[in-house]
Amino acid sequence: MNTKITILYERLSVDDGNGESESNSIQNQRRILEEYATQNSLTPFVHHCDDGVSGTRWDRPGWIKVMEEIEAGNVSTLVVKNLDRMGRDYLRVGLHMERFRELGVRFIAIGDAIDTATGEDDFAPFRAIFAEWYSRDCSRKIRTVIQAKGKSGKPLANIPPYGYMKNSSENGGNNEWLIDPEAAAIVRRIFEMSIDGMGPQVIARKLYDEKIERPSYYLMKRGVGNRKGDCDIEHPYAWSSSTVKRILGRLDYAGHTVNFKVATPSYKSKKQVVNSPEDWLIFRDTHEAIITEQQLELVQKLRSTKRRTDTLGEANPLTGLLWCETCGAKMYNHRCMTTRTHKKNGKSYTYTTQRSWYVCSTYNKTSRQYDEKCTAHRIQTDIVEQVILELLRDTNGYIREHEDEFIALVREKSALKKGEAVRSHKKKIAKKGKRISELEKIYRSLYEDKALGKIDELRFNEMSSGYTQEQTDLKNQTAAMQAELDSFNDDTANVKKFIELVKRYTDLNELTPAMLHEFIDKVIVHEGEWSEESNHKIGRPNGKRTQKIEVYLKYIGDFNVPDNRTPEEIEAQFLAEEQAKEDERRKRKQEYMREYGREWRRRRKEKAEAEKKIS
Repeated sequence: MNTKITILYERLSVDDGNGESESNSIQNQRRILEEYATQNSLTPFVHHCDDGVSGTRWDRPGWIKVMEEIEAGNVSTLVVKNLDRMGRDYLRVGLHMERFRELGVRFIAIGDAIDTATGEDDFAPFRAIFAEWYSRDCSRKIRTVIQAKGKSGKPLANIPPYGYMKNSSENGGNNEWLIDPEAAAIVRRIFEMSIDGMGPQVIARKLYDEKIERPSYYLMKRGVGNRKGDCDIEHPYAWSSSTVKRILGRLDYAGHTVNFKVATPSYKSKKQVVNSPEDWLIFRDTHEAIITEQQLELVQKLRSTKRRTDTLGEANPLTGLLWCETCGAKMYNHRCMTTRTHKKNGKSYTYTTQRSWYVCSTYNKTSRQYDEKCTAHRIQTDIVEQVILELLRDTNGYIREHEDEFIALVREKSALKKGEAVRSHKKKIAKKGKRISELEKIYRSLYEDKALGKIDELRFNEMSSGYTQEQTDLKNQTAAMQAELDSFNDDTANVKKFIELVKRYTDLNELTPAMLHEFIDKVIVHEGEWSEESNHKIGRPNGKRTQKIEVYLKYIGDFNVPDNRTPEEIEAQFLAEEQAKEDERRKRKQEYMREYGREWRRRRKEKAEAEKKIS
């Protein structure tokens, strides 16, 4: 008894033209195949289908099931409407037909009059080639349409990114993106957490703990997205760090349309490759922004800096902002935990303190190799934070009381710096231009000597290559300096940006990571200097150590708030601060001595009681 089955296979691709779609519809194919199977007694039969899948792909779910049945020996006959329904790659089509022949499977393409039971069809290879040409032509036309659409500024993404939705109103279009309030709030939170110093993994864990639906699940519930069929519905809150990274790296959230970020290398492959950022087309301010441009730039800067976490899982927000004044390298953060046990009233109390400081990375890398190329530039983290907080407080107060004077000071300082840079750059550009002209004359002279036979080909190549390389380097340096001259920003615009930033913060009692990264551009740390009375030969110097740091603010650079106090007022404030420090030190010492006395008396009492019991 024959237990093998007949498979009726249907396929419809989105690439099929409108004129062909009706005749090639899945329903039409099913009807034709069933009528043919019934009339020719090809029973029992089963259907396998791929709806909306290109014939250039061979990982089609329906086709995979067909091949599994054939390889298992369960199939006697495979029937398709036309040869191109099996696929549009003539080499793969030929290999599959040869495999059918080896396994004894009868193959029938009704529309092309192909039936392997009646013998070979000499035109079958040509039909397969024509089918592939058709697919290639469709792909070429579609690529042309996509290129034109992408260059016009319309978004190429069929599905808007998480945080946006298509405009479904009558006056709207499929190319218009509107903000999805619920998802946009999560996007803003992700950027805010990143600015606060959290890494992608920490952000993903926090969103999971708060039971926030991940993007694929959120879109699937609303019937949109690219993963409606394979979304993991059992883990709706399973955010991943890669998802967070993709959100943080998208320019779309600042209101820009980015086209041609990915491409497919061939019409036969649906695998996408990421294009170089130089090949992207960016159209600015095409839709409503979820975050500001400043937030986007700040997050990209933070992501480019590696942040080590301590034993508590925290990263110091100053990392990436501190730079060594001597060698120009970044400063490395170090932390240590100190645990102490203290007894009071018969109870033990454990205190854990954390110390944090920064050192020059060049010194840190080379000191253990006994080849120090820089000094430590060691500075306590809390001191840097205190200096920055005091600078922000003073600057904030000065701007609120003397905004016009602030603008005038920044303009004057910026004009002075620009004037120096312009003079220096123009002088260097003129000097390099003169050398470029000299090299051009030298090259012409060498060429004439070669043409007249005064020098041979090898010697000419050796000499000309060196001059050509020097000329190229000089041109590149000149172009870079000219670009710097052309790219000076408008002072007024920068000052207004900084004033707007200051007005957003009314509470400066505590230095938060968000404040730190929004206000501070960089901090230059100088090496500390000891006073003359210090003695470095003993273990702990007995002098005073002073250290200079330069704080550069966003948009305006280094700015020192004018001090209008008289020398007497400055001296009086200094003495008052010193007296307050001395009072605090004396208070701590007195408290320590009182605690020490209580502990000494308690121990003496315990000792006396113990001796009394013994006697």
